[in-house]
Amino acid sequence: MVNDLNPILLSLGPFIIRWYGLLLAIGTLISILLLRQLFKRENIHPDLAINLGIQLTLAGLVGARIGHVIFYNLNFFLNHPWEILFINHGGLSSHGLALGIIATLVYFVKKNQLPWKQIADLVIIPVPLLAAFIRLGNFFNSELIGRITNLPWGVHFIRAEYPALARHPSQIYESLLALLIFFIIYCFYQKGWTRRPLFLTSLFLFLYFSTRFLVEFVKDFPLHWGFTTGQWLSLPFLCLAVIFWRIKK
Repeated sequence: MVNDLNPILLSLGPFIIRWYGLLLAIGTLISILLLRQLFKRENIHPDLAINLGIQLTLAGLVGARIGHVIFYNLNFFLNHPWEILFINHGGLSSHGLALGIIATLVYFVKKNQLPWKQIADLVIIPVPLLAAFIRLGNFFNSELIGRITNLPWGVHFIRAEYPALARHPSQIYESLLALLIFFIIYCFYQKGWTRRPLFLTSLFLFLYFSTRFLVEFVKDFPLHWGFTTGQWLSLPFLCLAVIFWRIKK
């Protein structure tokens, strides 16, 4: 396979639409609409879902950007602080996104006096669906590419360094895994597993960050003490999954 996709969908002078932005917008819209239906089904005012979805989207983007700045390229941004504002240049961290979502969710449920465990289990359902769209956008951007491989599904990323070498399409791996996680969590929800507090939340944290940990092995990222930065950052979320799993009431 050859990835020579143009990351720009439409360019009209200074007005530019990128595939990544379009996929992010579609994933966000679908996720908020799904969350609204979930709230309605659980007899929670659906307008709260819209407000929460918008706040989580904004906080998630800010958290993802700050996470990328701090965790992955701090020296560069300290020397070029204005670059922090240019998200279109690339650089969002899923770990920072998760922290932004958690902080906003805690604030929202306290402000609106909502049952935080139930809301957390509902909010977590669309998250892997959104992640699948984001990773597909990474594929269009030819970013987060994998290591060199001779497997038959290796991809030549024309816009990457050494395009003649086939690499693991790690973005596609993560996108497909995120879709699978979404269907697993949604099936558990349909079976009524929300009656056990934080079951869906702990299940998501375990499945998403354990698969993220595994996929990192084929990503072309430097190692620090044997693991990539993404793997080290996944470990606290796996611990959080265990903590939530042990909560019975």
